Amino acid sequence: MATVHFTLDGKAVTAEADEDQPLLYLLRDELGLNNPHFGCGLAQCGACTVHLDGEPLRSCVAPASIVEGKTVTTIRGLGTPEHPHPVQQAWADEQVPQCGYCVNGWIMTAAALLRKNPKASDAELRAGLAGLKCRCGTHLSIMRAIKRAQARLA
Repeated sequence: MATVHFTLDGKAVTAEADEDQPLLYLLRDELGLNNPHFGCGLAQCGACTVHLDGEPLRSCVAPASIVEGKTVTTIRGLGTPEHPHPVQQAWADEQVPQCGYCVNGWIMTAAALLRKNPKASDAELRAGLAGLKCRCGTHLSIMRAIKRAQARLA
């Protein structure tokens, strides 16, 4: 076991983790978060996406030790109910969720993508979101929400 010190959603955190324990397990099992989700466990679906120092990271395959001294943001820390992130607000405005399981990956990835490139073309958006899965097939609504958020950020 090793002790890791990091910032989680704006708060200093200290936690114990096995050396090879995935960050996802630390967040969910040790720190009690209900998001990010476990999807595939292979970094293929995106349900486990968090931001590590502002960059999207698939937490199911990242060792917990990677967060030492860094900042982790989950969907909970992206915005608040009173002041949602533009992507979160667009998700609600477009009524995107069906089952909602994939929302974490799409919102966290889109937020990071639009922060880096707020004027991303449709092709750049599709490339940046490649690999994310929505089993309910709401991809058209997802893209409408991302474009709506993009317009707010421009």
